[in-house]
Amino acid sequence: MIARFWSAIKKGVVSGLTTVLFLFKVMIPVSFIVFLLNWFKIIPVVAVILEPFMKLFGLPGEAALVFISSILLNIYSAIAVMKTLPLTLHDIIILALMCLTAHNMIVETLVMKKTGSSALKMVTLRIGMAFLTAFILNILLPQELSSVKTGVVTASTTAQTFIPALQVWASSLIKLIVKIIVLVFGIMLLQEILKEFNIAEKLSRLFAPLMGFFGLSKETSILWILVNTVGYAYGAGIIIKSVEEGTMTKVDADLFNHHAGMMHSLFEDTFLFIVIGVPIIWLIVPRVILALIVVWLERLRRLYVRNMFKASVH
Repeated sequence: MIARFWSAIKKGVVSGLTTVLFLFKVMIPVSFIVFLLNWFKIIPVVAVILEPFMKLFGLPGEAALVFISSILLNIYSAIAVMKTLPLTLHDIIILALMCLTAHNMIVETLVMKKTGSSALKMVTLRIGMAFLTAFILNILLPQELSSVKTGVVTASTTAQTFIPALQVWASSLIKLIVKIIVLVFGIMLLQEILKEFNIAEKLSRLFAPLMGFFGLSKETSILWILVNTVGYAYGAGIIIKSVEEGTMTKVDADLFNHHAGMMHSLFEDTFLFIVIGVPIIWLIVPRVILALIVVWLERLRRLYVRNMFKASVH
């Protein structure tokens, strides 16, 4: 019993270390580049250019800053930007769904590519669905939400020099790194323990019907629980490992990536937006619908391609 436990611990530590190194090689340079883009006022300029486009979705030009921040970084950065802008509840609901669909794009896309998905397809799908969702929500949301103002945090008027700004960036990055190390190692250790004592298999059987409803294989049950509790990037190690060890095929992993691109971190990210006043129904229902539509359309597309191939052979 004890020997099996320590064996699982050792495997978890090795897997956790591999995953952490992979994430840091991506996250640290990307975060620094975004810091420089903000410092040199490049991102705000891009937002001004995108203002006419954002109006198609009932959003002010400044809203582009929120979406850009979510794409390049994460939900935390998007909310930080969101709370500095004079947005209505109508704007925040739309932006919340856009950010939940397309955030942390660089890191998550690299994980998806490593597990068998096309990087270009995943980026196009997530950004495209984010804008489609925004367009539909702008039509469906009650008009009175446009008159509900939200709190605005006034930015400091004191000009910050480069070194203090760099120190603030480094401090926030270190906090994020510590969080990632704790979560990733915890996840990998738990996964190895669950597998060693056959608990993972029991959980997979329990959630198999739900996976079938979503158009996914039963082998994705553990991954589904994982990415909806701690997030996609933090669960990257198990996703990659499942494909490398053959416990999940690349075909199934690709379908799972289609699903997760629309719906993951269902608990943490949803809670963050609830805290700033977004009704929970607008945070969950559209994402479930998106995940269902995307996966089942992809399955139909594959079936059509296979039938076309068979027809051409005959």
